[in-house]
Amino acid sequence: MTEPITIGVDHGYAAMKTAHCSFPSGLAEYEHEPYTQKNVLCHDGKYYVVGSGRQPLQQDKTVDENYYLLTLAAIAKEIAYRNAPTTTPVILAAGLPLTSFGREKKAFRAYLLREGKPVSFSYEGISYETSVQDVKLFPQGYAAILQHSDLLNEPSVILADIGGWTVDIMRLDNRIPYAASCRSLELGMIRCLDEIAEQVRRSLNLSLTGAQIENVLRGSPDSMDDRVKAIIQREAGLYARRILSAIAEAGLDCRAMPVVFLGGGAGLMKRYLPQGSVLRPVILDDDKLNAQAYEWLAGQVADHAG
Repeated sequence: MTEPITIGVDHGYAAMKTAHCSFPSGLAEYEHEPYTQKNVLCHDGKYYVVGSGRQPLQQDKTVDENYYLLTLAAIAKEIAYRNAPTTTPVILAAGLPLTSFGREKKAFRAYLLREGKPVSFSYEGISYETSVQDVKLFPQGYAAILQHSDLLNEPSVILADIGGWTVDIMRLDNRIPYAASCRSLELGMIRCLDEIAEQVRRSLNLSLTGAQIENVLRGSPDSMDDRVKAIIQREAGLYARRILSAIAEAGLDCRAMPVVFLGGGAGLMKRYLPQGSVLRPVILDDDKLNAQAYEWLAGQVADHAG
């Protein structure tokens, strides 16, 4: 029997991430086979184009099959990346916000596990027959920082995980989360992009796509008018200040202890963080960091168990 492989998955509102790949979390369903196999998942007789548009906002990921279908696509991508057999069983390592970890853990584990039963599907024309043998769940954000032990030498550290929809904030004292400081706020990057698009529409009567806005925020070259760029950059600076205000409202002082920014919005904080506003900003802007951390931690747990 083929040995299972462990796959770290980060079920984001805006994107789905594994340790080695990232793709938009939208799904478009088709009754019949689409004209292309690119990004197409076939499961239970239906076809889905993965990465098309945005995932509808869902506080509870288990209310429909969307995140499970995205997980199947992630499994296919990781099996292909590792050149493993298409029948390889898997162990999933995933995360939940620390603020809701205890409440959601049991239901989310059952949602992904599906009682360990075999599942058949195809992705980009390749057939897979696998099973999820186990699901390991970890607190998001906190799991990622555990891989960076050098950041934890400080007696107190603020962690701000800026995702697509939420910003998860916590304080670590001597490497342990201080429970009373944990917040999960609906202040993620989607809010920033939507506000920028609205301000450009009001000021210049232009309708920008999210891809255009993100391109400017990254500093990539394009042909956009300088007036548009100025609005985007101004609003990005205001968003960075809102993040700092949210941290302060949680009772945490960014000027008294280091702040670790991670998640999809960490890159924006690198460029637009007001100078002198944080004692020691640490930017971890790899959007696959949480998925990599879950996978690493699951390996550590298995090693200790063995």
